[in-house]
Amino acid sequence: MFVALVGLGVWQVQRLSWKLDLIQRVEARVNAPPAAPPSPAQWARFDGPGEEYRRVRLEGSFRNDRETFVQALTELGSGFWVMTPFVTADGSTILINRGFVLPERRDPSTRAAGQLPGPVTITGLLRLDEPGGGFLRSNDPAGDRWFSRDVAAIAQMRGLGPVAPFFVDQSAGETPGGVPVGGLTVVAFRNHHLVYALTWFALAAMLAGAGIWIARDERRRRAAWRMAEAGR
Repeated sequence: MFVALVGLGVWQVQRLSWKLDLIQRVEARVNAPPAAPPSPAQWARFDGPGEEYRRVRLEGSFRNDRETFVQALTELGSGFWVMTPFVTADGSTILINRGFVLPERRDPSTRAAGQLPGPVTITGLLRLDEPGGGFLRSNDPAGDRWFSRDVAAIAQMRGLGPVAPFFVDQSAGETPGGVPVGGLTVVAFRNHHLVYALTWFALAAMLAGAGIWIARDERRRRAAWRMAEAGR
């Protein structure tokens, strides 16, 4: 058991090293100058984890008539992410999370300034597909109820044809009128591996200490028994 506990502690130390490296790589992507997203020729071999949170720049036009609303809970309250198809200069389609709207701003007429009609240039963070739905809630394409940003299902429901296997969270301050509110991407990783490692090592130390105490106590008992036998 002592060896198993030490092994678990070592494993958590290894996980800590991996997590710190991941955080460093993601921070580098987030703070890097924006670059072009993966092209359609690269979609088939898209390396999701290696690309997520990369800053990208896109040129093209929004298809505002094909918006999809995905339920969201943010620091601004409960509402919806506005997922809008974006046709790039090369004709490919990428779903853009334009940002957050409160329920009363879901109607496009309440945010007409943000319904950009012509060619635009936008930036954002590349994000991975979220198939299926949210926690304990499955997407309902037939009822147009969405709990996750499921790229393939949304594309099929809206008749978009082939789309990128990722979506892009649009940056803040790029939408006239300020709605939808972009730039709300939360880039955070749970990192409790050091605590876990210390816990496993502490348990191993406690077990070793208990074993040593028991062994010493047993030797004292045996010595006392031998002395008692010798005195008879």
